[in-house]
Amino acid sequence: MLRKTKTIITCAITGSIHTPSMSPHLPFAPADIAAQAIDAARAGASILHLHARDPVDGRPSPDPDHYAAFLPEIAASCDAVINITTGGGQGMSVAERLKAAERFSPEMCSLNMGSMNFALYPMLERYQNFAHPWERAHLENSRDYIFRNTPGDIESILELLGKGHGTRFEFECYDVGHLYTLAHFLDRKLVTPPLFVQTIFGILGGIGAEAQNVLVMRETAERLFGDQYHWSILPAGRHQIPFCTMAAVMGGHVRVGLEDNLFLGRGRLAPSNAALVQKIRHILEELSLEVASPAEVRAMLALKGAAATELKH
Repeated sequence: MLRKTKTIITCAITGSIHTPSMSPHLPFAPADIAAQAIDAARAGASILHLHARDPVDGRPSPDPDHYAAFLPEIAASCDAVINITTGGGQGMSVAERLKAAERFSPEMCSLNMGSMNFALYPMLERYQNFAHPWERAHLENSRDYIFRNTPGDIESILELLGKGHGTRFEFECYDVGHLYTLAHFLDRKLVTPPLFVQTIFGILGGIGAEAQNVLVMRETAERLFGDQYHWSILPAGRHQIPFCTMAAVMGGHVRVGLEDNLFLGRGRLAPSNAALVQKIRHILEELSLEVASPAEVRAMLALKGAAATELKH
């Protein structure tokens, strides 16, 4: 792992997992996504991971016009690195998932390192009443949902966005095998260090949220990537803050946000993405860890710079 002098905080603003009925604070209108992203950046997030939602009912959307309703405002109002999903959401084709990134040519995109079951239906046990019909179907349909990310898909995305746009990637690894898939592309020289490796815990279908698994993923990444990568951690739900704290002490970077976790503490909904950023930043600083600025992140991850994007257009 590359030596860390400062900790990167990524904030995932809205995602495609949670539904509006789960929290009144989950943003889906463009103005709310923009406001929460800008506030999260001001609170200390140097990378903003972004999905779009239908502004009428909050369902996940791949429509570049929905992204266009908030990306220029974010880009004009803060200097955080904008990271657009290529994972999209349930039911989207790979081509649909790439449309926004193709249009806006961001500095970063997420890139998932393998196909997997991505099961959300256990949340039906916790949530009974939904404001929109699509919400229950969204959870129920995940029983048969395979999140597609084949080697061919990955190659195409690396060619289209990496080579074609100079975009670099948040490599999302939901299990140990995904690390080996990334190592395969490194061996083939289709990805270029420094790699930003995001290890994810707690999604049904991926590796479980257990402290021992954090060690397993980090130790595997160390063997595979050595000094060619930066390590970050994305724990789902109630594991977000404790696992991020654990990883930060171990030299890792952290990702928080309402995409991955709706709660600030036990039984307390997070009032905003900024609140989650503020909480993890406070913990990092209490541990004498410094938070990286966007300029420092751009240097650490060898990004092309905001001026080389189309985000303000």
